[in-house]
Amino acid sequence: MKFEEEWSFLNPYQMTAVLDESPACVVNANVGSGKTTVLIAKILYLYQVKQIQPEEMIVLTFTNKAADEIKERLIAKEKFLKKEKNDEEPRLDGFGTFHSVALWMLREKLEVEKAGWRKDFTVMAPDEEEDLALTLTAEYGLKIKYKNRLKKRLEQEYQWYLEGRPIPRYKDDLFKLYPIIESEKKKQNKMTFSDLLRVSTLLLKGQDAFIPKWIIVDEVQDSDKMQMEFLEALKGRETKLFAVGDPNQVIYSWRGTGENMFFLLKHRFEAKEYSLPVNYRSNALILGAANRFLQFGSQIRASREKGEKIEIVNYYDPFQEAEELALRIRELKEQGLTYREMAVFYRLQRQVDVLAKVFERQGIPYEVSVKKSLHDIPVLNWFVRVLRFCVNPLDEQSGIAAVADKEFGEFGMTRKKAEKIIKEKKLSESLLYEQMAGFQAWVVDNFGKFMKEGEKEQKIFEYFHLKEFLRPTVESYTENVKKIKSFLKQLCSYCGSIDFRGHLREFLNSSELYGLKMEAGEKEVGAEMNPEDRKDAVQLMTLHASKGLEFDTVFLIGVNPGLIPLHSKNYEQEEEERRLFFVGITRAKNRLELSWYTNPGEPGIAGEESRYLKMIPQELLEGMPDEKERWANLQQLKKEVQEKAQEKAQEKVQEKAQEKVQEKAQKEVQEKEQKELRQEVKPEDQQEQADMRAGIQAVVQVRHPKYGVGVLRSEDDLMVEAEFDGYGVKQFLKAFGEVEIIG
Repeated sequence: MKFEEEWSFLNPYQMTAVLDESPACVVNANVGSGKTTVLIAKILYLYQVKQIQPEEMIVLTFTNKAADEIKERLIAKEKFLKKEKNDEEPRLDGFGTFHSVALWMLREKLEVEKAGWRKDFTVMAPDEEEDLALTLTAEYGLKIKYKNRLKKRLEQEYQWYLEGRPIPRYKDDLFKLYPIIESEKKKQNKMTFSDLLRVSTLLLKGQDAFIPKWIIVDEVQDSDKMQMEFLEALKGRETKLFAVGDPNQVIYSWRGTGENMFFLLKHRFEAKEYSLPVNYRSNALILGAANRFLQFGSQIRASREKGEKIEIVNYYDPFQEAEELALRIRELKEQGLTYREMAVFYRLQRQVDVLAKVFERQGIPYEVSVKKSLHDIPVLNWFVRVLRFCVNPLDEQSGIAAVADKEFGEFGMTRKKAEKIIKEKKLSESLLYEQMAGFQAWVVDNFGKFMKEGEKEQKIFEYFHLKEFLRPTVESYTENVKKIKSFLKQLCSYCGSIDFRGHLREFLNSSELYGLKMEAGEKEVGAEMNPEDRKDAVQLMTLHASKGLEFDTVFLIGVNPGLIPLHSKNYEQEEEERRLFFVGITRAKNRLELSWYTNPGEPGIAGEESRYLKMIPQELLEGMPDEKERWANLQQLKKEVQEKAQEKAQEKVQEKAQEKVQEKAQKEVQEKEQKELRQEVKPEDQQEQADMRAGIQAVVQVRHPKYGVGVLRSEDDLMVEAEFDGYGVKQFLKAFGEVEIIG
């Protein structure tokens, strides 16, 4: 079958981009326009029609999820990418994230020894460089200011040091630390993520050992300056470039990315530009709203019918919202929608707390999308350090951290003592150090080719005496054992029987770059979740986490000034907030609900709808009052508040008059009683009477799900007013039942 026939379903915009063979081409792919389909078609076109082999291509992605999807879809094609001799699937090493491709090139294509490392280097965890810096600071007696900002200073100023740029002087010794860190990393044979790109870029310049015929880049707008330099060094004179991206989805400027990267690539390589304007995901009304927030390129064109209007809902506060959302979600479930087809987006992670509590109480299954790395799970963080020292004994930092770990290391071991043991190689003074030092020899002696399934992981578990180090008496022991065994299962599956040590090193490096999947029922660690892998549960996530996903129904909450958008310091931040909102609403396929609070309950967040809601044309919305209705509602509310205030004022006047009469009568009675009893009261009874008088003013306590236990200040038919420690005086509508009087 000819390529054009096989891909005849592509629209004219897509087909034009696929068939283009310009030296450089960038595709401005609007949201939901089939970007990945075009990218796959391009690779297949080059392979099937132009006879470009996979080994002659480099395909760069921004996320591991995108890299995996591209590989899976390519390999799924019948007779595609098969070796003629043995019909095996190629590894597609040149297909992956910028960092994984850089790692592969340093291993297989470039002379990393010229830069001062050996081929068997290991990849450092993201926070490990900061730990190394602090260790070296103490070791060399350096004075470092602003240690709470050390990580940020290392990221920025260390790069300046490597580039030979002047470094700001804070009257401390940080500038002396940079060459020490560089030397120590080479000594321990370790690289950071940044080193992977920096060193490979350096070695690529001026070499001709590996020059790809084609470079294909996905999500180019998310690249940063260092990745762009890597791309430029990788591209030879005859190399052709095909890049796909959407400058309207730049939401990671804090990582060093920006919409200008899309246009920078276009101008730097004098690239031809195409656009993909047709959206296949969302209904026409949702896209009509999205077009109001579009900043670059042509308007998005809908391929679907209008569908349901966008629902605008006003809730009193986050508590009422969570209750109403639970009811709405259950209603949609009863109508046939699965839970996994629904998502709730929010701007800040802390907003999920109320949702999670209410959903749990209401029996709504949910998953909170929070990306974790191995180093966010203490037991895996510790065990990875153990294994890193096993494969790289020069990595003393990992060995010391493993032995001195307070939770899982040697009992009673201090860091200073661990340093002495490892630096002086005193095997007899630490069981864990002895096992780590002897691991490679033990593997050679004990791992045969014909072990039963599960035997290797059990042997490793026993070799390291993990039952003892995981502390059977602690509450988390069972869960920790489960995590370690899941980790070992993947490790042994990856490493096989031949060159276990070499594969173990690669496994540890890839786990840093890609993350791992845990056992069924657990959440992924460090990897993006595929839609088909999700259990049937409502997805709760930040707007940033929603990028690249799609759902039938999306609830976007807290669309209030100060939240969506956040308060911005400058124009660039404001524009990014706008793009973030654009990303959020374009995740919805059929149903979109935007909500805001009258009482957000937080300082800095206004109790009114965001201007973003007012930017959406009225005819696309359901539930959004026009200005006339809003004014009428405001006047009515104002009138009701004034009437209620007048009623309360009148009641207080009457109450005061009545109180005065009662006080006068009570005073007369008390004076008479005191006069009669003055001579009869015994000294020991005086304290009891004082206590009784103090008890006249009883304190009524209340409980609130967010503010905790407080004191009731006033109450009427409509409102409850209470004071809470740390929160001050709060008012609540009785109709919502938020406050419980507990006595």
